[in-house]
Amino acid sequence: MTTATPIPLAPSVRRPRIEDYALIGDMQTAALVCRDGSVDWLCLPRFDSAAVFAGLLGTDEHGFWRIGPTVPAGEPAAHANRRRYRGQTLILESEWDTATGTVRVLDLMPPRHEHGPQLIRIVEGVSGTLEMTSTMSPRVGYGRRTPWIYDTDGRTAAVSGPDALWLDTSVPGTEKDGAVHHRFTVTAGAWVAFTLSWQPSHAPAPEVPDAEAALTQTSAFWEAWAEQLVYDGPHREPVIRSLITLKALTYAPTGGIVAAPTTSLPEELGGERNFDYRYVWLRDAAVTLSALLRTGCRDEAIAWRRWLLRTLGGDPENLQIMYRLDGRRDMPERELHWLSGYEGSSPVRVGNGARDQLQLDVPGEVIETLALAHEHGVARCENTESLIMKLVDFVRRHWRKPDDGIWEVRGGRRHFTHSKIMCWAAIDHAVRLADQGVLDADLAELVSLREEIHAEVCARAFDSQRNTFTQSYGSKELDASLLLLPRTGFLPADDPRVVGTVDAVRRELASDGVLVHRYRTDGRHVGMDGFSGDEGAFLLCSFWLVDALALTGRLDEAEALFEQLLSLRSDLGLLAEEYDPVANRQLGNFPQAYSMLGLNQQRRPAGRDPQDGGRAGDRRVSTPTSVAGPGSWSSWPGQLTGRTPVLQPRLCAAARRPQPTPTCEESPCSIRR
Repeated sequence: MTTATPIPLAPSVRRPRIEDYALIGDMQTAALVCRDGSVDWLCLPRFDSAAVFAGLLGTDEHGFWRIGPTVPAGEPAAHANRRRYRGQTLILESEWDTATGTVRVLDLMPPRHEHGPQLIRIVEGVSGTLEMTSTMSPRVGYGRRTPWIYDTDGRTAAVSGPDALWLDTSVPGTEKDGAVHHRFTVTAGAWVAFTLSWQPSHAPAPEVPDAEAALTQTSAFWEAWAEQLVYDGPHREPVIRSLITLKALTYAPTGGIVAAPTTSLPEELGGERNFDYRYVWLRDAAVTLSALLRTGCRDEAIAWRRWLLRTLGGDPENLQIMYRLDGRRDMPERELHWLSGYEGSSPVRVGNGARDQLQLDVPGEVIETLALAHEHGVARCENTESLIMKLVDFVRRHWRKPDDGIWEVRGGRRHFTHSKIMCWAAIDHAVRLADQGVLDADLAELVSLREEIHAEVCARAFDSQRNTFTQSYGSKELDASLLLLPRTGFLPADDPRVVGTVDAVRRELASDGVLVHRYRTDGRHVGMDGFSGDEGAFLLCSFWLVDALALTGRLDEAEALFEQLLSLRSDLGLLAEEYDPVANRQLGNFPQAYSMLGLNQQRRPAGRDPQDGGRAGDRRVSTPTSVAGPGSWSSWPGQLTGRTPVLQPRLCAAARRPQPTPTCEESPCSIRR
């Protein structure tokens, strides 16, 4: 490599839409690749490490790596004419058509097997002859530090503090002002590989990756993983793509599942609602795991349970709502003042100050997932039983308290209705597990507690004049989390209070009855959540509305709404956290596990006695019920069983075969009663 005048770059201020990005990853970290061939976000070596390319949250000055057809100086880089994932993999194919030919770029991150993180980019000539440009401008520490770039033994190294990047390619390049430039020609049938490896700066240089072998192995891994999925119902392509994305958000070494691979993509353009999602939320991970488990992903279920047991240890009393990938608790929140934020949305935050919040719905989600794992043959052992009982005891001692709620508000604690209902759900699951002999618990005491919670919620959270449950005790506000009411089995799905709540939320919080907002915000004023500004519609809440409509017997409306939500996905089938119904674009961290699981999640709400309302004496095993996800409800015949509509998904034969049950020894931990 020589030092020379740099090849002209595209203008430094680029504002692609969030949905213009593609996800690639190795189940330990992930990169976002734009339509113009630029990698604008990559944290190394883990999801929650500092970014080496952070242009997504600033400008090109904060790090990027762009490969594409050469353009005249001063002109923006050309967007690919076509892009797709190769088969059922996470390998991105982008193609450009120019006046002189067509070129394809393959982007991938091989799953790690005895090597560190690698980003591999392969340029293939499809037809004609094209001049191509690669410009790699790493900026370590979230775009703050320019590394020392030098040549050694025919390789390019970029070193800063503890981080070292190694770039390998067969074409000569130049270096200028902290960027590495390559200009080369590719013809039909020819290909050029670029490989980027990360290594601690004190360690020996990593081996040069074999790009062709990595491509073959990465393709084989993802195809084999997708092949073992058992879903064969309608909308198979978006369902499988969502599951592959959820798998990519799983941190392979520990089994933890991140909420999203990004931080601070805004919930409102130019606003302050920008948060770091690169951690494991117990709620999000539990619900994500449920979707994977129901489609045959037993290994992921076992790994997540092990992570949970290790992380919570013997002390669920000090339960956090989120943890780091390896179970650590520390994630202090700070602002990165040198980054302007996506489209000027500041501050950019790393860490998350909501970690110490009290969210009383979390034990219910965790217990429900553990119960589901038990139903699917993932081993029950003394350790899991002990954890469930500790969580039940946590609910018993805390359910009367106000909490911060599912949305992590920073405007003060309230008696949130959803939190209370999920406390009820936690005890309800414990009642049924005890009744089945799975838990060694005082059944009468649990039933009494379940009835007490149920009675208080009905008395204090229901607005009889408006025929709706409200966001919190005594409030007039509504909340999208109330759409989960028919799914929990707290009341029969066709109870007038349930139907009234669903209709009220749809009427007051949904844009055109489709895109549902979490709650009302107050524009320039600080709202109940402690923040000023507004936000987009929360995509998972819109999938919850699909569920609620189906469960209350309005299957045609549910199917029509689901089809509308499918159309909001990017061209690669990805969804961010939110959607702006005015600007018609995605908002928030991307891709978000919570939104992706809305495409395929299937729950098992309890089949309640319509005369009992889910209170004392009701210990019936739940019946399979669809939730927003894979499906055309016309092909999932819906009928009323008792008062809960049962929508029956089709599963492959493999899903109905007996599965081997792991032993307790397969998930060791140290929890004891």
